[in-house]
Amino acid sequence: MKEIKLVVLDMAGTTVMDQHEVEYCFKQAAIKNELHSSDERILALQGYAKLYVFTLLWTEQLGKGDPRISELAAQSYADFKTILENHYRNQPVLPTEGCLALFEALHQKGIKIALTTGFYREVADIILGRLGWVANLESSTSIHLSVTPDEVKGEGRPSPAMIQYAMKSLGITDLEEVINVGDTPVDLLFGKNAGVRYALGVCNGTHSREQLAAHSNDGLLEKISDLLAYV
Repeated sequence: MKEIKLVVLDMAGTTVMDQHEVEYCFKQAAIKNELHSSDERILALQGYAKLYVFTLLWTEQLGKGDPRISELAAQSYADFKTILENHYRNQPVLPTEGCLALFEALHQKGIKIALTTGFYREVADIILGRLGWVANLESSTSIHLSVTPDEVKGEGRPSPAMIQYAMKSLGITDLEEVINVGDTPVDLLFGKNAGVRYALGVCNGTHSREQLAAHSNDGLLEKISDLLAYV
């Protein structure tokens, strides 16, 4: 069996502590723009690129083909960006339980670490800067690469484009040497669509074990450091 050479990890809810702040910020932008969507529906769409989510929800509210959808989605997304950036600039940003220990162990094993996210580059960089997770090969508690939909022509999850970009950037050519981990159903689909060795879910983020178990996966972890059993 081939050795793992790359671990691809989601950000909010997987490696970055998430107390449903993203959903809250999304909800505030929705309310401001009179977009009516339940908390359950917003949670179900966690992990997708946010402009796509606003477009989808406006389509559900107004009906397919309504000429207002594109403009309303763009305005809602702009408001969401402002709210979210203010949050991450001013509120505590913390790693999830066991995350830094996992980073250190992966560095010791010579395994590359790439973070992927549905966030756009600016807010991803705010979060990474607050955590000190700049791409730095000499730090045992940092990462090798971060990828947002911005780097892959806007192709967010569940398209495998971000995983493919990470592999190419880090010189990994074999999918059997790659693991993907996230805390949402679309993270699992993301890994499955890419065809990586293991598409794993972590159960202490935005979704519970029961919610994740309903979706195709190669294993569910109680916390992110449990990934070490797979490498």
